[in-house]
Amino acid sequence: MTILDNPQAIELYRLATLRAALRLEIFGLGRRGQSAYAILKQELGVKGSRESVLAQVNAIIESLEL
Repeated sequence: MTILDNPQAIELYRLATLRAALRLEIFGLGRRGQSAYAILKQELGVKGSRESVLAQVNAIIESLEL
């Protein structure tokens, strides 16, 4: 069990969760409410198709992990 006790770790976990939801959306699985694609575009200010947003989110997560 891992405990996320600082804001940076919590934000990284949240981004990873949204990334996983976006991957599912790309495969056609929907969800209630606002899509992960829309949330990521709004919060991170990224643009493009679902695939390009996924690539941009991957790059952001990699930069945060270092």
